[in-house]
Amino acid sequence: MTLRQSQSSTWAFSDGGSGENGKEEEFMENEKKVRVRFAPSPTGYLHIGNLRAAIFNWLFARHYSGKFLLRIEDTDKERSKKEYQDYMLESLNWMGIDFDEESVVQSDRIDIHKKIIEKLLKEGKAYKCYCTQEQIEQRQKEAFGHQDLYSGYDRFCKHKENISKDDNKPFVIRFALPEDKKSITFDDLIRGPITFEIDQFDDFIIARSDGTPMYNLVVAVDDDFMNITHVIRGEDHISNTPKQIMLYEACGFKVPEFAHVPLILGPSGDKLSKRDAAVSVLEYRNQGYLAESLFNYLVRLGWSHGDQEIFTKKELVSFFDLDHVGKKGAIFDVDKLLWLNGVYMREKTAQAIKALIINDLGFDFGNKFVSWDESKILRLIDLYKERSKTLQELLNHLILLYNGPDTFDKDAVEKWIKPETKTHINALIDLLAAQEDDFTHDALAKSIKDLCKTLGMKLVALAQPIRIALTGGSASPGVFELLEIVGKDESIKRLKNILKNI
Repeated sequence: MTLRQSQSSTWAFSDGGSGENGKEEEFMENEKKVRVRFAPSPTGYLHIGNLRAAIFNWLFARHYSGKFLLRIEDTDKERSKKEYQDYMLESLNWMGIDFDEESVVQSDRIDIHKKIIEKLLKEGKAYKCYCTQEQIEQRQKEAFGHQDLYSGYDRFCKHKENISKDDNKPFVIRFALPEDKKSITFDDLIRGPITFEIDQFDDFIIARSDGTPMYNLVVAVDDDFMNITHVIRGEDHISNTPKQIMLYEACGFKVPEFAHVPLILGPSGDKLSKRDAAVSVLEYRNQGYLAESLFNYLVRLGWSHGDQEIFTKKELVSFFDLDHVGKKGAIFDVDKLLWLNGVYMREKTAQAIKALIINDLGFDFGNKFVSWDESKILRLIDLYKERSKTLQELLNHLILLYNGPDTFDKDAVEKWIKPETKTHINALIDLLAAQEDDFTHDALAKSIKDLCKTLGMKLVALAQPIRIALTGGSASPGVFELLEIVGKDESIKRLKNILKNI
């Protein structure tokens, strides 16, 4: 596919034979014109679907050296809260998503919105409507014999002879649908041409009775103010698009390109719910996910570049385009996200993981692990990062190892603790007590292997009870490393403790 100049907007896609290089060269000639926006409403916490929309916009802008902008759509004053706005900004900052210009706050521009409405009124493209909902329903009942099915506003107030002369009567302002059009068609950059028949709509409201401008009007006005060239958003906004196109055109604004991204679905194929994924983005940080793994996962959730699964951010900027965004909803798979998070964790140094645990989980190593020095902590992180999928899981391993187990895994005890195990552990305690200065991995490995030969048993039959004693379960890094790290006195204490419980 190649990019072409569109008469109604800045860019549109069309089939052609110039290939990928041709598309890039043609687009790069006008790269400075690319301006996209992320426009959330601060009426709740930022969730996964909105985050993916922000990521797609950010990548699109970065790929074409364009501008990525933020607009706070806070015209719903009753539901908009500063705490949600702050949370949203913190979420985006955590994800490494930056903006190129000062953010636009819609409520700061309400006077501009009202001036545009007044202009539409003067030009006859909008009109005051004094009808109550009860009056509309009554007329519908009289005309059609029912009022259960709302068939749209009947344009009663568009005709001046029907309008009351009482200026104190409350009114809304409706947009007058263009009478010279039968349909609205736009070429969605993901889905292709989409057509809406005009008769599907009525003269929709663009200002409430208190004078507050409505969503579709302010979106169109602010998109023009911000010089937005591409609107990349969720498919749930498709029904808003024809209304916004009519408003762009009525106001004399350039119509941007549209790309509607499929929704993220739960495992059942239905809309993602609280049961399927965390409600808010920062919950993933609190659970110990890495920002880069969540970023990578969400990009791949609906977009592909061959069979590649793991990308650097630089690669994503280089490869990302809308051609390879799917048309169908993508299933959110927590297990795959966990796998990917584990991959990213294993690639990090112990020092980097420690810093993330401090910053993202708020854990104070100095106060919590007072008897462990820096080198011991880093060594343990290196040991446990190989078997952990989240920062929280790794931290839980460290806390358990530091404090010692309160309980022991029943299945592990049943499998590995036998009648003769007490004898073996007592012999091990005597061996460790006699181990003077050389309580190191290599020395412990030699001594314990020799003990197993003396007792006529396999190493695993002693190693697993050691694991259970030290950590409460039978899955852990190597027992010789653990014994060295836990230390002589604490290891003996824990071995004695398990003897009391078997």
